[in-house]
Amino acid sequence: MSDTDDGNEKRIEDLEIMAAHQAQMIEDLSEELQRASAAIERMQRSLRSLGDRFEALEDVAAPRPENTKPPHY
Repeated sequence: MSDTDDGNEKRIEDLEIMAAHQAQMIEDLSEELQRASAAIERMQRSLRSLGDRFEALEDVAAPRPENTKPPHY
């Protein structure tokens, strides 16, 4: 083979290695994104639950004042 063929084979091999590394990185990032998305969903559910609990406690602890006219009317 000539030097050009050897050079081209080396370049192709380097490109294949780079493509394999990039494919693995994309897979790793995809898995990390799925984990992050699941964590965000859990936190959103927890936040909604805590908000509901807080509103329930707020209603019990401090009932809303009645809507009455002040005495000077």
